[in-house]
Amino acid sequence: MQFIRGNGDREVVLTFDGKALAMEISDSVREITSWVAEQLSRSHRDFLVQLPLTYTLIREDYEDVLFCHANPTNDEDIFTPRTSDAVVATYFGGTQQRTVICGHTHVQFERRLGDLRILNAGSVGMPFADKPGAYWLLLDGDSYEHRFTPYDVEAAAKQIASTNYPQAQQFSEENVRKIPTAQEAMEFLEALAQKNRPFTD
Repeated sequence: MQFIRGNGDREVVLTFDGKALAMEISDSVREITSWVAEQLSRSHRDFLVQLPLTYTLIREDYEDVLFCHANPTNDEDIFTPRTSDAVVATYFGGTQQRTVICGHTHVQFERRLGDLRILNAGSVGMPFADKPGAYWLLLDGDSYEHRFTPYDVEAAAKQIASTNYPQAQQFSEENVRKIPTAQEAMEFLEALAQKNRPFTD
């Protein structure tokens, strides 16, 4: 099994090591990150710190596939189906593989940039979609399928709410029982991305 690093992993390791997080991270995210770091042992931390930013799946009978969290060089840049091709090209312009699978924004989608296909797998635990459940990607040869798996939402929400996870009640209500739609998420994410990009579309 192969894992790659995301921004959450990096931020938890920084917190575990007593290092400062980026100034723009909200107080609620800082609280959650601190709580997660407190749950880790040294071996957990050491596992997270050695994870690669990307992984290339080399396949004898099919095209190679690049996996990354946000894009091949950064684990927190935001792009969505609404992001301009010019911006997406700055993130993926030098990519050698013709298929890239990413995540980060928790929204399932496909983007095409010339002959480059970019697939966002979605999210199992915190999706932005039409209905609660687990959203993921099945890769089969050179074809793919965005998948949805339902689960007992009420049981999951109750279990989360009973923990000492910060904002557990809020999370169970707003990200399990009911979830933000992809439309709502993309409006928020695009506004956030445009604010933080060092260049304009």
